[in-house]
Amino acid sequence: MAKKEQTNKSFILRIDADTMEALERWAADEFRSTNGQIQWIINDALRRAGRLPKKNGHQTTNQDESESV
Repeated sequence: MAKKEQTNKSFILRIDADTMEALERWAADEFRSTNGQIQWIINDALRRAGRLPKKNGHQTTNQDESESV
């Protein structure tokens, strides 16, 4: 089976001005672009929720994390 090529997808996000300003400040503090900060936040939330597959194909769940403590 051929390996699926990873591509980025674009979409429009509507966000209120106060949230956008806070996001821009946070991104600057982390030396990221605003877009990079949004990607990092989404990726972190997906990982914490156990909804992002690990690279070896095993998906972590919240239950898996609590059992390892």
